[in-house]
Amino acid sequence: MKKFAIITVTVASMLASGSILAQQKMDDMKGMDMGAKPVASAKTTHVALAVVKKADPKAGTVTLAHEPIKSMNWPAMTMAFKVKDKMLFDQLTEGKKVEVEFVQDGKDYVVTKVK
Repeated sequence: MKKFAIITVTVASMLASGSILAQQKMDDMKGMDMGAKPVASAKTTHVALAVVKKADPKAGTVTLAHEPIKSMNWPAMTMAFKVKDKMLFDQLTEGKKVEVEFVQDGKDYVVTKVK
């Protein structure tokens, strides 16, 4: 009987302390809006003025010598981009000055629009 009483007291105190710890964790979250919906992970579109240096429809890439891109904090440089839609290659002829829109997709930069 004495063991039963000790076990009961031990279990009761463990439950009470667990409740206190759970309340402390919830108090840490007081400033959060628990009803807010998560923001969709929309990709940011960037714009670049560039000259087409090389277009490779077979590989799905274009090399552009672009002006500085403020939204990416990039200086002017020449680099390769993937091209989202093969139809865009009609506007990506070597030597042509273009305005492109692109997004970052993982480690890749992908042209989504050409003007």
